[in-house]
Amino acid sequence: KMTTVNRLATSISAHAWNGAGDRVAVCPNTHEIMIYSYDGSGFTLLETLTDHDAIVTAIAWAGNTDRILSCSQDRNAYVWEHDGTNWQPTLVILRINRAATCASWSPKEDKFAVGTGDLVVAVCYFEADNNWWVS
Repeated sequence: KMTTVNRLATSISAHAWNGAGDRVAVCPNTHEIMIYSYDGSGFTLLETLTDHDAIVTAIAWAGNTDRILSCSQDRNAYVWEHDGTNWQPTLVILRINRAATCASWSPKEDKFAVGTGDLVVAVCYFEADNNWWVS
């Protein structure tokens, strides 16, 4: 079997596949996140997410809820939900002083953790009363 090489960017600082394995979120070492579909033979760009102000350092795609979590050197994190047409961001209230460097969903996908440059881990949950994610 022959291996296929697809160049989505010159360099990639973060990526995550969806649960079905047919879409991937890629950060080309910028503030952008590019969502591609994969049909088994190639990639097609679906959407570019641009809400971060600095390099995206981590992306986590929740397999069951289909939410994307992203964090950045701008000290922000977003939870992205698809509304049927576009990905809509919700800013996460992190309360951190350094860059957000890594992120991961919990197994139930109702909480997530964001690691920071000052060795702090923010554990975040959804606060329904205010309709936001908070640490």
